Amino acid sequence: MNIRIRDIFRILRLKVPVLRSLKVYIFVLMLIIGILPCIILRISILSNYEQRAVSLRQSDMMNQYRIIADHLVNYNYLQDTSSDVINAELEQMSTLYDGRVLVINGNFKVIKDTYSISEGKFMISEEVIRCFKGESTARYDDNNGYIEMTIPISEQIEVDGTKLSAVRGVILASVSTDSIVATMDILNRTALIMQIIMGILMVGIVIFISRMLLRPFNRITEAVREVKDGFTDEPLSVPDYLETEHIVEAFNELLGRMKVIDDSRKDFVSNVSHELKTPMTSIKVLADSLNQQPDVPVELYQEFMQDITEEIERENRIINDLLQLVKMDKTQAQMKVEAVDINALLESTLKRLRPIAKKQDVEIVLECIRPVTAEVDGVKISQIFTNLVENAVKYNKEHGWVKVLLDADHQFFTVEITDSGIGISEEDQKHIFERFYRVDKSHSREIGGTGLGLAITRNAVLLHRGSIKVSSVEGEGTCFTVKIPLTYLK
Repeated sequence: MNIRIRDIFRILRLKVPVLRSLKVYIFVLMLIIGILPCIILRISILSNYEQRAVSLRQSDMMNQYRIIADHLVNYNYLQDTSSDVINAELEQMSTLYDGRVLVINGNFKVIKDTYSISEGKFMISEEVIRCFKGESTARYDDNNGYIEMTIPISEQIEVDGTKLSAVRGVILASVSTDSIVATMDILNRTALIMQIIMGILMVGIVIFISRMLLRPFNRITEAVREVKDGFTDEPLSVPDYLETEHIVEAFNELLGRMKVIDDSRKDFVSNVSHELKTPMTSIKVLADSLNQQPDVPVELYQEFMQDITEEIERENRIINDLLQLVKMDKTQAQMKVEAVDINALLESTLKRLRPIAKKQDVEIVLECIRPVTAEVDGVKISQIFTNLVENAVKYNKEHGWVKVLLDADHQFFTVEITDSGIGISEEDQKHIFERFYRVDKSHSREIGGTGLGLAITRNAVLLHRGSIKVSSVEGEGTCFTVKIPLTYLK
């Protein structure tokens, strides 16, 4: 079964939650940063010491054996090995360096072996052949723990008045490096003990530092828990690090947004209760008035019943708008998107609204810059235009006008609805899309507004991934700009 290391690590993180802790990551990272250099330093020191010690040993041996090579020539040892002086020097060198010395003559025959094993035998190897050509060699075998070197035994001869160096034999010496290895073992043990001590200290330091570094995050966690449990709703303040500042700022923004939503929910519930209660109160007052008068004239009875009917219709409008707003707040699964002729949709919408505008002596004008077809929910788009144009008519002046302008580019179509109405103050413009908000409450009640029309309009625009903006001057008029993508974006 082919399982990658990444998959194994992911499974371990899921099975062992502690592996997902930032404290563990910081601890491991700082431990690696602290201990790894010590390990590298120890290995580097030991390696450098070994190279230096072997180099010094080779250099020292090479000098010593070159001196002996000169003695071998002076005592004519290659022809006569009976010299006690040379034999003593060779034995002394063998004992001093805990090694073995072989003297090989020009016929590759071993004439002297300090171990008395290979005398009389022939020794032919690459190093020996290279040495007969005048090249000294040295080789360190770290696996077996010895240094092997060859030193030429040269004699000065004169040929045609020129002095030349002729190799008459070779000294093949091997030297044990046990003393170097023993010293390295001592150094390694000492360094290892120091490394363990430093590791223990490092673990303590890392634990302390990791706790100190994560302390601000723990404070954030505790503060968030207090907010969650309802003990406080005050903004957090943990300015220890730039990262904690960013987290706290984001949380405080979220907390502020939650407060706004909560306040909006409370206002919404309060407004709904008030809006639904007002018609019911009026109906009760009218009904009680009728019940308290035994002989009510038909005209008065009809008048009261007409008022009751109007209050019931008002209640019904509020309930329908509320249901519509709730549907808008749900998922986009209810969107029925299709290609719609926006020009025709606007003409149809304005045709329905012109009789209402005519009653208030308001002229509605439609101007289409170009034909527009877009992927939209035709019902919701029609509702957007209906609400905006209807508001423009209701809050207009006598002999006023409403102008609807349609335009498009390669990405969006834009509808501007401008009126000559009473206008909206700058303060009110910030709240007009809130539920149950009314700019002029008395006038709104007079014309039957519920305060939900613009909230429904805004939600319908957002469902199409569009935008709606308002600009207005009190006493001069208002302009709503709706911008919707030509292609529906899911």
